[in-house]
Amino acid sequence: MYCGAAGYRRRPPGTPGTSGFAPAFPLTPLPVAPPETTVSNAVIRPATLDDLPSIRRLFEASVYEGQTRINDTGADIDNFREAYLDESETSGFWVAEVGDHVVGMIGMQEIRTDVAEVRRLRIEEQYRRRGLGTALMEQAIGFCRDHGYVKIVLDVRVERGPAIELVKKFGFFHSKTRETEGHKLLDFYVDLYNEPRA
Repeated sequence: MYCGAAGYRRRPPGTPGTSGFAPAFPLTPLPVAPPETTVSNAVIRPATLDDLPSIRRLFEASVYEGQTRINDTGADIDNFREAYLDESETSGFWVAEVGDHVVGMIGMQEIRTDVAEVRRLRIEEQYRRRGLGTALMEQAIGFCRDHGYVKIVLDVRVERGPAIELVKKFGFFHSKTRETEGHKLLDFYVDLYNEPRA
């Protein structure tokens, strides 16, 4: 169970909700995305430590929505500098920003020599289906090409249909299905020497 600055608590038995956890604080309503919001008026940029509150908010929302595994502690976010901003530049993290509001994120971490893993791909609900996920994936895959990775892996819950469509669009192949915490988890990979294109 993730316990960040605000913390989480277990929902009482029988309480509706997909994840079984609720934020220990009231969720602040976020502004509704203007209908004209598209990738053309969003900025994809490297994340900084100043973005941590927004990154935590997106992570906590994904836990609340049931998109993140219950046992995901968010350790990489708690140790953000070490996980993504190290001097070796083997990992990276980017945010999508509309105006001065961070609405999406993606991370890439080296898991072994020549292999990187997509982490924390999230878009705020009201900004989904506007091309931001595609733009974030392009940024992360470009980073991997530039840094000599030959393979990228990721996993996604079977319920996350739009995310599955997105990774398939980039040439990712389904390698296996696992079950964890009562949910099916799909493992995907792409070999970069096959030059995936959106």
